[in-house]
Amino acid sequence: MRKLINALKRDERGVSALEYVILAVIVVAAVAAGGIVLQSVITNAFNATGAKISNCIASVSTCG
Repeated sequence: MRKLINALKRDERGVSALEYVILAVIVVAAVAAGGIVLQSVITNAFNATGAKISNCIASVSTCG
């Protein structure tokens, strides 16, 4: 039993897989955080564009 435990301690193949999993979790968290930040920026941009279009439709002379 001790030989098996010692062999598992020396085996580093699983460590690289674990590192990839940790890296993937970090990337997913960063993308999610970026999406939350960008959501308000994109929403504000569309709202501003919609307001400008509405103003243009309401009064053609103010377009420009």
